Amino acid sequence: MNNKKHTLWVELYRSKIVDDYVGNEKIKSIIQTAIEKNDIQNMILYGTPGTGKTTLAKLIVNSLNCDYLYLNASDEKGMDVMRDKVKGFASSASFKPLKIVILDEADFIRVDSQALLRNVIETFSLNTRFILTCNYIDRIIDPLQSRCKVLEIVPPSKADVAKHVAKILDTEQVQYALEDLATVVNKFYPDIRKILNTCQFSLQKNRLEVDSSSLVSNIYIDKIINELKKPNSNSLKNIRQIIADSNTENYDELYRILYEKIDEFSLDYTGEIIILLEEYMYHSAFRIDKEINAVAMISKILQLITKKKVL
Repeated sequence: MNNKKHTLWVELYRSKIVDDYVGNEKIKSIIQTAIEKNDIQNMILYGTPGTGKTTLAKLIVNSLNCDYLYLNASDEKGMDVMRDKVKGFASSASFKPLKIVILDEADFIRVDSQALLRNVIETFSLNTRFILTCNYIDRIIDPLQSRCKVLEIVPPSKADVAKHVAKILDTEQVQYALEDLATVVNKFYPDIRKILNTCQFSLQKNRLEVDSSSLVSNIYIDKIINELKKPNSNSLKNIRQIIADSNTENYDELYRILYEKIDEFSLDYTGEIIILLEEYMYHSAFRIDKEINAVAMISKILQLITKKKVL
């Protein structure tokens, strides 16, 4: 038996019971009622990254008298997984009254595999339930959505997140200034996972020491937009450097802000750029190197607004 204790705060302080889960009070009430009956509907939990979808799914199975299978669908998204692992688990005998399959990051599952999953859900509906989590609900086919209770996981307020993180800092006996905590929360909200990781990795002799200049900030997006406003032969090179210096790993905000501020850098090709943003934002979920995907999109935008090939 492995009794090693988690050292990462995001795991160590992951909620153990539904009452400890931060935010989404209506959803907690629905789930608590299901737990009391020791039965749940098939569910899809969707929302922005880091807001607790996986935590909630694990809370549910840990609170029920059930056997469960957890799969990260971004790693295992093919039909073989649906046939062998998922169908195999659903069809196996169990001494418990309920079996649950958690498919984390289900928006990575291919469409043909989602269709097969729909059939598995129907075939084994007597004693097997499914919980799917995803960032983008529109990537889940309608037949799957119609067979599940779809719940949007909304991030808690900034104030609630700050209180939650402060409680963890106090438990860890970390000294901190409120302005440093506010800086981290404001930078990374609503990604609670990112906020906790940043706080833990910013400790110096058990004190929170925040270097504001090293934190990922949306200021880099403003710099990109400024380059797009006055494109020249060095713009692509400059934007690549801006992105590299930003240390960002999540580009969702880049696509969103470029969409919101599109009129600031292009009035002639608005429709074409919106299509590019949608296309590259979709592909980002399936790319190992998301930075290359983002830079490729910028290159296409520059080609449009300058009407020439950007090398």
